[in-house]
Amino acid sequence: MRAFVKPLSERALSDLECRIAALNLHPVKSCGGVAVDEALVIETGLEFDRAWMLVDADGEMLTQRELPRLALVQPTLKLNDMILRAPGMLALHIALDRVEEPTRARVWDDEVKAYDMGALAAQWFSDFCGRPLRLVRFDPEQRRLSDRKWTGTVEAENAFSDGFPLLVANGASLSDLNARLAARGVAPVGMERFRPNLVLDGLAPWEEDHVDEIAIATPEGTLRLKLVKPCARCTIPSVDPATGVQGHEPGDTLAGFRADARVDGAVTFGMNAVVLEGVEHTLRVGQAARVTLAF
Repeated sequence: MRAFVKPLSERALSDLECRIAALNLHPVKSCGGVAVDEALVIETGLEFDRAWMLVDADGEMLTQRELPRLALVQPTLKLNDMILRAPGMLALHIALDRVEEPTRARVWDDEVKAYDMGALAAQWFSDFCGRPLRLVRFDPEQRRLSDRKWTGTVEAENAFSDGFPLLVANGASLSDLNARLAARGVAPVGMERFRPNLVLDGLAPWEEDHVDEIAIATPEGTLRLKLVKPCARCTIPSVDPATGVQGHEPGDTLAGFRADARVDGAVTFGMNAVVLEGVEHTLRVGQAARVTLAF
């Protein structure tokens, strides 16, 4: 049975303890996620998270915003390779330790160094999505930094994530959202729609909005994360991951109560985070975490 959580107004800093309920990687930006029991924290977030991306012939990123069908591409990480599967397609194997030709790619406003992953990967994604695509891998020698408006003095590196190394979500907030969906006669949604790296259990609904730092005891020592920006949501959470079809929920319901003045009224779910301390530490599902709040 899940522990009772005090209302936010009654809680003291010493009470703010939670745990990691889930860890997720999204190796190929905008494709399916991988639930893992443990993950290594590197400079850009979790190892292999958003390390690959789809681009067009001009190197411009493509995501579920343009190609909701990408939700059906499911990766599996093995010791030496990543296996990609999709309906009607043979499995595609991508070596974790090999790249092909150097190239450049654009992710939002950032043009970065990358590696093209070759003709076979390009053909596989092009055939599945019905338009010419290339698969590229982020060049680890590239430094792509988060917006210092949000990170302050912290130089937070990213691979192909939208703008921050980690995304943190709260399981209680999803439960509250699903209760609101049920009240509207809408089926519940899973956390995979929001594509977080860390899911926390033990916080009150929407309490993540007020979290300043999270400290997690790992085998290598304390890992510290700072939550720096609410995650503004586009249409991707309303793509059904089972069908790859764009819908309206949970976006419509969220729009009714989650407009956030901190991001100019955008609808938000989850918080973007940066690593203050703990690169090369290992996160594991079930680890205890201590949270401090900021108001």
